[in-house]
Amino acid sequence: MLVGLIIACEVGFWVLLAGGLALRYLAGMPRLGAALLLVEPLLELVLLVASFVDLKNGGEPSWRHGVAALYIGYTVGYGHYTVKWLDGHAAHRFAGGPKPPGSPYGKARAVHEWKLWVRTLAAAAVAYGLLQAGIWYIGAGADTAQLEACQGIALKAVGIQALIAATYTIWPRKAPAGTADQDAPLAETKR
Repeated sequence: MLVGLIIACEVGFWVLLAGGLALRYLAGMPRLGAALLLVEPLLELVLLVASFVDLKNGGEPSWRHGVAALYIGYTVGYGHYTVKWLDGHAAHRFAGGPKPPGSPYGKARAVHEWKLWVRTLAAAAVAYGLLQAGIWYIGAGADTAQLEACQGIALKAVGIQALIAATYTIWPRKAPAGTADQDAPLAETKR
């Protein structure tokens, strides 16, 4: 049951996101679209409650509960960012809005990657905390190895994102020759 609910929440996230953006930009109903986007956090609340109810009713702690916690953590860390990013691209594509800013090169890209690391840290902290709450809730007599393994996954995600951010800091990606990003430093040195 819990796996089905996790899948339903994931599908529901994308359906609500697509529906909200379609209402905002294709149907010209920005308030209704925004209201639909604000409903999305309720999915995570339902998933959290279902996960704890399953444990309370004697459900064996498993990877399903871990995935539910990781999913909720991701939503806390990246949910708003994902919605905002897609909203900016939809506004550009369908409503003539400005092109969303990007930071594909140099120091700006490194800063962007470190900001993503902070989001990953927040996601991992939420997931880790929910998993720890589940471990405490179950008690010392139950097998919590699966939940502890999912805590390890959350910590590994933080480490991997830190490694990615560090590589962009140590070896910044250079803009291709002839692009605006490439020409900017040259213009400053000619002064």
